[in-house]
This record gives sequence, C-alpha cells and structure tokens, in this order.
Amino acid sequence: MSERPVPRGTVVVGLGNPLMGDDGFGLAALARLAGTWTVEGDVELVDGGTWGLNLLPVIEGARRVLFLDAIDARAAPGTLLILENGELPRAFAFRTSPHQVDLRDVLALATWRGTLPAHVVAVGVQPGRIALGTTLSAPLEAAVDGVVATAVARLREWGHACSRAPVPCTS
Repeated sequence: MSERPVPRGTVVVGLGNPLMGDDGFGLAALARLAGTWTVEGDVELVDGGTWGLNLLPVIEGARRVLFLDAIDARAAPGTLLILENGELPRAFAFRTSPHQVDLRDVLALATWRGTLPAHVVAVGVQPGRIALGTTLSAPLEAAVDGVVATAVARLREWGHACSRAPVPCTS
C-alpha cells in the first residue's frame, strides 16, 4: 500500500474529449464554472481531458473530488446525473469514450491503495452524440448551466464560498 500524500482541499476535474462532440461536455462545464464563478478556499480546477491513469495523483492528493463529465446512464440526452462514491465505478462501466475506462481503473487503484478521498462525486449529463465534432448537441449545450449550478451547490455544501464572477467591462 502507498502512503497517502497530505491532501489538499477540493479538486474539480472536467473530463472528456472536446473533439468528440458531447464527450467534451465535462470540459465545457469546467470552462463555464471557471468563467462565471469565483470559488473561495482550497479548490483547484483541473482540465482532466482524457488523462486516464495520469489523474491518479490528482485524485489521491485531494480531500474531495468533483468530476464533471458526460455519463452514459442510458437516459434521455441532457438528463442530469449525480453519482456519489460507490456509484461511480458502476457508471463508468458504460463507455462513452476511452477516458472512462481509465477513470474506472484510477478509482479502483486509489481504492486498493487506500488513497481514494472520502468524498468523490460526478455531476454530468447523458450524452446524445459521441462523434467527431467540436460542438455539443443542443440538449447538452442547454444543460451546461444546470450542471454548473449543481457543482456550485456541492462546493458550497463542502464549505466553499462561491460567488458570481464579475462581468468584465467591454466599453
């Protein structure tokens, strides 16, 4: 077993491949969160893309992890999904892209090593179109703000102050 590093606070990880349509949802949600909200406290926003096993030290080094992702639950496109701790490996058994297999492996490895944070949550939506392309389908584009609001609510629940980022003056 590995000795756990001294954990930092909360890590918000956006997942997906922005070149594969709806699979890029997690990164779109992370960008919206970063662009419209200021999160206080020990919170790190991480573009996890398709990092796979390279996410292990990021996950092991956190007290809490919040994933933003497209999650295949065989629901209607755009359906909001919130998965807690033990639900995550089962949910990532349905592949929407290669990063999910690696994420399932990362979660299993962190569990085996005794380094999985106590709080691991995924907030996402059911994808509609996983195909070559750089835009989200209409149902997923419409769902971004709702997922960001759900993520902000979870961050607040974990004790992080969140406020709307100031809108820059353009004149």
